Amino acid sequence: MAHIPDGVLTTPILIGGAVVTVTVVTIAIRRLRSEQIPQAAVMAATFFVASLISVPVGVSSVHLILNGLMGLLLGWAAVPAILIALVLQTVFFGFGGLLVLGVNAMNIALPALICALFLRRPLRHASQKGAFVIGAVGGASAVAMTGLLVCAALALSGNAFIPAAKVLIATFIPLAFVEAVVTGAALSFIKRVAPELLFMKEPAYGAQ
Repeated sequence: MAHIPDGVLTTPILIGGAVVTVTVVTIAIRRLRSEQIPQAAVMAATFFVASLISVPVGVSSVHLILNGLMGLLLGWAAVPAILIALVLQTVFFGFGGLLVLGVNAMNIALPALICALFLRRPLRHASQKGAFVIGAVGGASAVAMTGLLVCAALALSGNAFIPAAKVLIATFIPLAFVEAVVTGAALSFIKRVAPELLFMKEPAYGAQ
């Protein structure tokens, strides 16, 4: 799962994750435009609901993350959307924890931003089939990066967590395939019925 619970990670990992998340959220909020808020709210709700549905895989379980889809649709706005959804999941359902919130947000939001950086511009000019391919690549790669970040956080917190990290990385393999199909299909559909959703531009950092 992408939600690491409280009491697992060491203090340096928690502090590092919190610093990264605060920095990225600050940048994202400065770049947020008012017309992006409704779309970000919808995607935050989608992320919130999708993450509540877990499917058992071996000794662990997986759930849709959709951070690739959020990054491709929202760009920087995906960061506060992901953070808000994680806060609500922690408060209402006890997923993850408040102390580890920074790390969990970092693990999910950074891959979303990387996908946006490399794939969002090509997506705007892609055909409907091209949108599916780009979405599939973004969905799979974002989940794979999240899996690697989760496992790295566990492994760096102590050798005792390395076996668990190996099990977790195996569960992200089938999840990456599912995310590829879901994200590709969603973007292909959006490209056909509402392509304007893919053309929301963000201001340059520092612009007012």
